[in-house]
Amino acid sequence: MTTNRLEAFSDGVLAIIITIMVLELKVPENHDLAGLLHTTGVGLLTYLLSFGYVGIYWNNHHHMFHLVKQISGGVLWANLALLFCLSLLPFTTAWMDESRFEPTPVVVYGLNLLAAAIAYFVLQTVIIRLQRPDSPLNRALGNDLKGKLSPVLYLVGIFSALAIDRAGRIGVGTALACFVATAIMWIIPDRRIDRVVRQVETAN
Repeated sequence: MTTNRLEAFSDGVLAIIITIMVLELKVPENHDLAGLLHTTGVGLLTYLLSFGYVGIYWNNHHHMFHLVKQISGGVLWANLALLFCLSLLPFTTAWMDESRFEPTPVVVYGLNLLAAAIAYFVLQTVIIRLQRPDSPLNRALGNDLKGKLSPVLYLVGIFSALAIDRAGRIGVGTALACFVATAIMWIIPDRRIDRVVRQVETAN
C-alpha cells in the first residue's frame, strides 16, 4: 500500500483539531485590551501551546513519510492511535484553560502529551520494522535524543503537578515549564531527516 491516503487523512484530521481548538476561544465581552486579556488571555496561551504541538507533529509526520514508500495494516493502526491521542488535545486544552491551571487538568494534559509521544514512537517503530534495518528513516533518526528526552520531561511535569505544592502553583508551574520546554526543543529545526531525504532524492 502507498502512503497517499494515510497522509491525506492525517492532514485532514490535524487541520480539524486545530480548527476545534480555535473555536474554543471565548470572544471578549468588552471590546478593549483589558477585556481580551481577562476573557481570552489564558485561552490564547493554552491554544498557542497546543497549536505548537499539533504543528510539531504535523511537521515531523510530513518529513517522516518522505522516507516511507510502502505501509502495512500495522502502520495504519499505529497512525490512527497517534491521531486519536492528538484529537484529545482540544478537550484537555479547554479543561486546563477553564480550570485556570488546576493540578488535575494539567496532569491530564501532560498525560495526553505523553500518550501522543508514545504513539508517535510506536508509529516510527512499526515503520522501521517494515523496512530494512539500514532504511533511510532508521538512519535519519539515529539516537533520536529528542524523542527519548520528551517523555522524561512530560513525566517530570506530570509528577510535579501531582506531588509538589498542590495547594499552590509551584508544581503546576514546573509542569507547564516542562511542557513548554519540550515544545521549544522540537520547534528548533532538526535537519536529520531533511539531509537523508535530499540524499535519497539525489540517489534516485
